[in-house]
Amino acid sequence: MNENNNINPFENHSGSMNISKPMYLLLLFMVFSVFGILVVKLGIIGIGAILALLFGAVFFYYLFCFPIIGFYVAIALNFLLLGVGRYIKGLPLGFGIDGILVLTYIALFINKFWEKIDWTPAKKDITYLCIIWFGYSLFEIINPEARSIEAWISGRGIAFYPLLFIPLTLLFIDTNKKLDYLLYVWGFFSILATLKGIMQMVFGVDFAEQEWLNEGSYKTHILFGKLRVFSFYSDAGQFGANQGYTGVVFLIYALSQKKAFAKFFFILVGLLGIYGMVISGTRGALSVPIFGFMTYFVLSKNVKVIVIGVAFLAAVFVFFKYTTIAQGNAQVRRMRTAFDPNDASLQVRLENQKILKNYLASRPFGGGIGHGGTKAQKYLPNAFLSNVATDSWYVLIWVEQGIVGLLLHLAILFYVMIKASLIVMFKIKDTLLKYKIAALIAGMAGIMVASYGNAVLGQMPTALLIYATMAIILNTEVFEKENEEQQNVLNESLNY
Repeated sequence: MNENNNINPFENHSGSMNISKPMYLLLLFMVFSVFGILVVKLGIIGIGAILALLFGAVFFYYLFCFPIIGFYVAIALNFLLLGVGRYIKGLPLGFGIDGILVLTYIALFINKFWEKIDWTPAKKDITYLCIIWFGYSLFEIINPEARSIEAWISGRGIAFYPLLFIPLTLLFIDTNKKLDYLLYVWGFFSILATLKGIMQMVFGVDFAEQEWLNEGSYKTHILFGKLRVFSFYSDAGQFGANQGYTGVVFLIYALSQKKAFAKFFFILVGLLGIYGMVISGTRGALSVPIFGFMTYFVLSKNVKVIVIGVAFLAAVFVFFKYTTIAQGNAQVRRMRTAFDPNDASLQVRLENQKILKNYLASRPFGGGIGHGGTKAQKYLPNAFLSNVATDSWYVLIWVEQGIVGLLLHLAILFYVMIKASLIVMFKIKDTLLKYKIAALIAGMAGIMVASYGNAVLGQMPTALLIYATMAIILNTEVFEKENEEQQNVLNESLNY
């Protein structure tokens, strides 16, 4: 007989009865005393501090139990931090991403304290490439042209984030379900971004956004009396490109979904993404869906799909380039200028590049990370490079890290794209997995092209999404292995 059956349930003591013990009573009294003092001394701030402490304790507990939470929190912060910065002044929110990534690694070590962490999943070529890129960026600290360590710190994310985030992606996103979860998190914040953008377009900006515009952003975000929607992103350029990126990835990814709800969700996010791109008024963002979908058509290796796709994209080109249809719409009118080679904005950018070319001819390592473009005026207001707009992501890399850094950066990007494309076209057998990986490759291709016109690729929220993409599309074997194991189990059950 089970001896548990002899236990009288009425003689058991519940956990709450331990409070009656003197030690627990004393501890409880001390805790409430501290809380009471905080409330009395600080008022509403004290209540906020108590709630923050309680939330922090719960968060750290679950983070240390499940370090993958830190990965998803980083994605969330990646979307929200810059927008929150318009409402909360004076806090170093820019270090939020750094903090959560470092905390995630600490949580991983503590979680595996009594056992050895298996770093094998992270030992991939993309990780080693990130180490090389980070090493070159560290070298930029001693670049003879560099003048400010603070400027380097401000631009640290260019190499620090991929070094930290890509290995975490390889460690955590190792099943199809986890890959889908990542897309759900991405999709959730993308929906919020588009809805916020629609609110700005319909109801106007709020007090914090108006203050941001008044500080100088109105010059680029209010054109001919029309607002270029920026949502809670850094600017309209980032909002438009990222939403176009989302549109490409999610519309293609929807092809991999069997369940009706999942397919509906991905299509909805994709369409809202394309709509967000349009209302941003960002001309360069149009290249994201054009080149993104073109990349997917090529990856499909289906002649019929390629022909239909090219015909559709050609029709889009003709619509913007050679017609005046919907010219009364401000967003369409704005995007149409992207196809005008004589556009004044384009001519200014080309002229700036000529100026920079002459300056950088004798500076193969550039002017130093954080030293390029108007953003550097905070640290070097009178420097030559901080008074010439860079606009393009690649021009920014060229200015700050020289032709050597630019060639290394492009080599890494094209290595990832070419290798991943070959994997999709000739190695992956599972059709649904092909859709998933092709969607991510197509989105990355669109961002790479759009980054010529705007500094998109390395800025939030596109940055961490691209780094996660780079890790996933070069780690397809883990998803293939999972599919094979599931198929083997299914075959065994059928044979049985």
